[in-house]
Amino acid sequence: MKRKTFDKIVTFVGFGLSALLLVAAALLNWGATFATSAVGDQLAAQKISIPGNTGDPDASKDVVDFFAANADKIMTTGKQAEMYADHYIQFHLNAMPTYADASNASRVASGRAAADPTNAELKADADKKAAIVETVFKGQSLRGMLLNAYAFWELGQIASISAMAALVGALLMLLLSIAGLIHIRRTSEDATI
Repeated sequence: MKRKTFDKIVTFVGFGLSALLLVAAALLNWGATFATSAVGDQLAAQKISIPGNTGDPDASKDVVDFFAANADKIMTTGKQAEMYADHYIQFHLNAMPTYADASNASRVASGRAAADPTNAELKADADKKAAIVETVFKGQSLRGMLLNAYAFWELGQIASISAMAALVGALLMLLLSIAGLIHIRRTSEDATI
């Protein structure tokens, strides 16, 4: 095979890869922008204000610093959602029974109250246990939704990094392809591989 023919093939494949990487960079950037703005808009609409303290006396310094730095801010990023879910909601839920345990206790208390409907003490206990079930359910639900927002936001961050890598790869491949064109001009017609 002639060297010039081989160089032309490799150079044009390089231009094709450069174009493909540019398209990939654009799509990844679009995905990153969409994920970041969608998560930010949805979280901002909820108007969740981040407290200055988790209430956990055993919280690590980075957690304490994060909450101090974000005190009274409206949650708008996936990182804020993750920290709030894992270090504020979870800390407070740890003081409560699990949803399954609370639900079982509520069913038992409701059964006792139903068996003796005139007993005010049993009715108050059933109401109290039903309120715990509701609180735990809401807390776990909010925590799960915030962690889903965090996961979606994190995928956007990964897409952003991938877009930059694809763009760098596209530019590098473009430079190498241009160098290939220059090399084609310098290669003699008689050279072979």
